[in-house]
Formats: sequence, C-alpha cells, structure tokens
Amino acid sequence: MDILHLVDRLEELFNESRPIPLTHSVIVDEDKFLDIIDQMRISIPEEVKKAQQVNAQKERLLAQAQEEANRTLQQAREKAEQMVDKESLVAEAQRRAAQIIDQARADAEDVRIGADQYALDGLAGIETELERLLNQVRNGIQVLEQKHPPVEAKLEEK
Repeated sequence: MDILHLVDRLEELFNESRPIPLTHSVIVDEDKFLDIIDQMRISIPEEVKKAQQVNAQKERLLAQAQEEANRTLQQAREKAEQMVDKESLVAEAQRRAAQIIDQARADAEDVRIGADQYALDGLAGIETELERLLNQVRNGIQVLEQKHPPVEAKLEEK
C-alpha cells in the first residue's frame, strides 16, 4: 500500500475523531489507528526493498559486463595465439587484441556508468519521497505538540 495513502487515512481518522469538550483532545478509534500504523510499518520496508532491488539490478548488470569483458578478452587471447606463426600476423593480432580489450573495457565502463545512473536515479527518487514523508510526519508532530503541550510544560504552568 502507498505510504502517502496511509498518511491520508491517518489524517482522515484524526479529522473524523470526536472532540472532548473543553479540551483540545479528541477520541480516536484505537483499532483503526493501530491498524494504519501497522500498515505504515509494512509499507516503509517496501520502499527500502525497491531501493535494494535497484541496487541488486545494478550489481547484476556490472557482473554481466564483467563476464562479457572476460569473454571478449579470452577470445582476443585465443585469436592472438592462433596468429603467432608469422611476424606480420603477430603484430596484427596484438593490435587487434588491444583494440578488442579497449572496446570491451569501454563497453563495460558504459554499462557500469549506465547502471550507476539508473541506481542513482532510483535511489534519488526514493530519497525525495522519504524526505517528503518525513516532513509530513514532522509537521503532524509539530501540529499535535502545539495542540497538546508536553506534560512537563503543563506542570511548569501550574
């Protein structure tokens, strides 16, 4: 379930609560309130799981790129060994092997950069969403604290 939906439900529950006369307090349905809190506890780890999935996908892409680079390198080595018989062929094989290795490294680096960017974009989106949620929670706490000062503040007033 979407965490924003749960925050909206929590706010709706608060708004639907019955006020206690002559106070700033309200009566909240405890079961509904705790149910929403439980759902929030379930939803937040889902956002973290999404970030972990993005990271795992990045790791898979990096591993695939490394495997491809190793295969290409092995192919280049094998091809170079076959061409060792003649000097001109040896020189050509070395040049081509270096070219293949450079290309494989460049390709692997491109894949790494793309995977890193993909992971960064995903994580940045999650971070933005979590910051927004944290701000909403802090605002809610601030509103509630303003409505209901802590017990220590009440004792000091007396």
